[in-house]
Amino acid sequence: MPKNFFRLTKSESEIMELLWREKRPLSRSEIIELTPERTWKPASIHILLNSMLEKGAIEVAGFIQSTKNYARTFTPTLAPDEYIVLQLKHSAVFNQQSILRLVSDLVEDVNDAQLLGQLIDILEHRKAQLD
Repeated sequence: MPKNFFRLTKSESEIMELLWREKRPLSRSEIIELTPERTWKPASIHILLNSMLEKGAIEVAGFIQSTKNYARTFTPTLAPDEYIVLQLKHSAVFNQQSILRLVSDLVEDVNDAQLLGQLIDILEHRKAQLD
């Protein structure tokens, strides 16, 4: 499913990388606790998370009890490789001719015949759609 394009700021990227690395929903306090080397101030976590929610980069996964209150937990809406593809496809220098070079360079590192077969199947399926 195509995602709406968005770009993350440096601070938002730090939070997103943490969410990807942890592979579980995190609350605001957990995000602050797990990012001791952060470039942003803990007081700005609310602004950063709201911005990421508005962009569609993260979503509310649920709630956990935190002291006497409940805290929202957050999870990414896309995987790291999906984010990279999204950024690449919306780059000013990316065009149809870039695809051949990109795929060629990436396939060069593939050492799994089964994976190459799956790639061929994807290409043949897409070609059939165009015929």
